[in-house]
Amino acid sequence: MIEVKNVVYDYPSARALHGVSFKVEAGAVLAMVGPNGAGKTTLLRCMAALDNPTEGTIVIAGLDTRDDPRGVHGAIGSLPDFFGLYEELSVRRALTYAARSRGVAQDKTAAAVEEAAARVQLTDRLEMRAGELSRGLKQRLAIGQTIVHKPRVLLLDEPAAGLDPEARRSLSDLILRLSGDGMTIVVSSHILSELEDYSTQMLMIRDGKVAGGGVVAAGAGVRDGTRISVTFVTPPAELSEILSGLGLTLERRDGDAAILLADGGEDDSAVLGKLIGAGLKVSAFQPARKTLEDAYLAQTRPETRS
Repeated sequence: MIEVKNVVYDYPSARALHGVSFKVEAGAVLAMVGPNGAGKTTLLRCMAALDNPTEGTIVIAGLDTRDDPRGVHGAIGSLPDFFGLYEELSVRRALTYAARSRGVAQDKTAAAVEEAAARVQLTDRLEMRAGELSRGLKQRLAIGQTIVHKPRVLLLDEPAAGLDPEARRSLSDLILRLSGDGMTIVVSSHILSELEDYSTQMLMIRDGKVAGGGVVAAGAGVRDGTRISVTFVTPPAELSEILSGLGLTLERRDGDAAILLADGGEDDSAVLGKLIGAGLKVSAFQPARKTLEDAYLAQTRPETRS
């Protein structure tokens, strides 16, 4: 669905992107993570066909952003970090304007507006002015404007910035619904907790380059065997070797606490039995889902801590 190949972008005084390449399959929710100033927003603008890369190509839904920018605009929805709304317009009029400006036919606009409002849960606020909405509801309206033409790809730059916890949860639920409808979504953020609930893949950008192993499964997309969080009582120095002999992998260790991976997919009781049978003293034992932070640390610090 998205293919970025050897993309370079130069500002007059500095190079922002250095040969960035990656692919995103249809239906994925890609978390684009990295520190502020890493080049994420520049990359998103190039993907949205708002800026042309200095070198390289970007193809979205089969369309080259340089050769057919208007076609790309029709195939995607793009929401920047700082977005504006016509605050005197009602929600209905704002969505109507967005639909018509994005090429929705006049005889199909009313239905498109109703559908977009329903998808972002604003049906009961269609007659309210945009300026009367809370920050979270304004964010929903902005996303509604970007999806009113039913794009195949959605690009979101720091969408949870400034939202309270309830509004962030609502945003997560919305992204999950859109993903469930088959939309391919790229979300940029430097706060991993914002991306945890819905991301299926992760891409790290640092200093304008792809860091780590490129696009990797993460968060909601990880299906890699049984992961267990274990706290040992005075674990031996050779813990990693003992676990390896039991068919277990020490994914991460921090003092007495560790994350283990049972590659064979054994259930929790079988893993616990192995540990006790090997003479290891266990004080805490529970399943552990692989988080986005785990995936991030695995890419930045692939060696096991001990």
